Amino acid sequence: MAKTPLYLLLLSTAALAAPTRNPSWWNKYQQLLQNGPSPLSTSPGLTVGTNVDVSNECGPQSETYITLDPTHPKVLAAGSNEIFRLPMRGYFSSNGGASWGGVDLPLPAPLSGTNDTRFGSDPTLAFDTSGNLFYGYIVVFFGAGRGVNGTEMAVARSTDGGKTYPSTAFFSFSSGGDHFNDKPMITADTSAASPFRDNVYIAWDAASGGSISGGIRVGASSDQGETFSITRADNPGGPGKGIGAIPFVGPNGQLYVAWNDYAASQITFNRSIDGGATWGTAHPIARQSLGFQALIPAQSFRGALVYPACDVDRSTGPRRGRLVCSWMDMNLNSAGNTDILVAFSDDEGDTWSSPVAATDRLGGVDRFNHWLSTDPTTGDVFVSFYDTRNDTTGARYMFDEYLSVSTDGGRTFAPNVRVSTGSSNEHDCNGVFPCSAINYGNQTGDYEGLVAFGGVAHAVWTDSRRNQQTSSSCPRGLMEEVFTAAVSQ
Repeated sequence: MAKTPLYLLLLSTAALAAPTRNPSWWNKYQQLLQNGPSPLSTSPGLTVGTNVDVSNECGPQSETYITLDPTHPKVLAAGSNEIFRLPMRGYFSSNGGASWGGVDLPLPAPLSGTNDTRFGSDPTLAFDTSGNLFYGYIVVFFGAGRGVNGTEMAVARSTDGGKTYPSTAFFSFSSGGDHFNDKPMITADTSAASPFRDNVYIAWDAASGGSISGGIRVGASSDQGETFSITRADNPGGPGKGIGAIPFVGPNGQLYVAWNDYAASQITFNRSIDGGATWGTAHPIARQSLGFQALIPAQSFRGALVYPACDVDRSTGPRRGRLVCSWMDMNLNSAGNTDILVAFSDDEGDTWSSPVAATDRLGGVDRFNHWLSTDPTTGDVFVSFYDTRNDTTGARYMFDEYLSVSTDGGRTFAPNVRVSTGSSNEHDCNGVFPCSAINYGNQTGDYEGLVAFGGVAHAVWTDSRRNQQTSSSCPRGLMEEVFTAAVSQ
């Protein structure tokens, strides 16, 4: 029996009643459609630094990402979704994350002949070796009462560390008739030996349900993000059922992409040796048993997405060139709970090690929304994730940000360290329990961020510890905030 394409599900009443496959921007679309946008804002021994509130804004922020300038590692840039407002939010720091400023990202003009409202979603950022910062996201066009009119990709460029974004490339528009653009991730080639040095790559899924016109797409730019050439990294004749694509680059310019092929229930990989112009044959990293997502109790209104987070050892150490990927799957030792698993490859992705857990061996604990970063100076692998081990509700509602490090390239991991100093609970919002009474959307979204350099890992996450704080300027409360902390070896 033919399955209903995803874009028809998104536009149907049934999809609103059971949004198990909705993209993360769907809740933001519902919030903005029903309420309109809010006014613009004005404003192994591991040592965990101060938890810093990055956003300090009314209303919820979610789905966080972070990067740093490899030539000036105290310069950090981050991003998040704004659930009550239209644009993406960018954050910048020049002091290693001790303090932050914020800025809104550009949005395009309405579609020709329409009065479309536009919003951004799904942040991802990367620096090149010249200090250019690239912020990738999707743009969703919608009209009052007329549904979604289309989506397109956006890559904004900053030359001042994220304080301003004067130029933006908008490309790969789709009306939704064949697919929606969703879940981009971006990287830049920072390897001195690469023939494609400072190329920018962005990968995303063109979500299309049963159509083969979507699939995993990769945009490559050799002109500092001005233009992008687009190829398809998965099987062009396949079902196009992939999500969570991530590009990552080897020390000699090899371009790798991994994603969750949820039709095949596997984490899948492909490789390009010509800067993304052509691709090899996609093959699995590992099987996974969760399919598209897991229904985590801590996620009050949405499932936790299954996706890979990957990086390459670009250090001068003995494991230079090693590929390492993490993903969420069922706990290897405890039935009924999710965990974060890791595998590595020493032959450019041809074969992969057996998965191991990056987490402490605990039963009755959920882990989700992970990220992975390999320190390019040491080769150590850092993995961050949300963890419910400190829950006091008895329902696995409360979660914290945790981090683990491997000093042997992903073979084994040290005991985890708690990064957040206050737990989050998406079932308790501004004193209202449950949150369904004031459903405001995405909660944590689909992922959180991490970047490591020089023995320091900077984690960024969605945090609801301040969701009960209100003021005359924030009558609905701060809700979810973006938090960060530096974790030092």
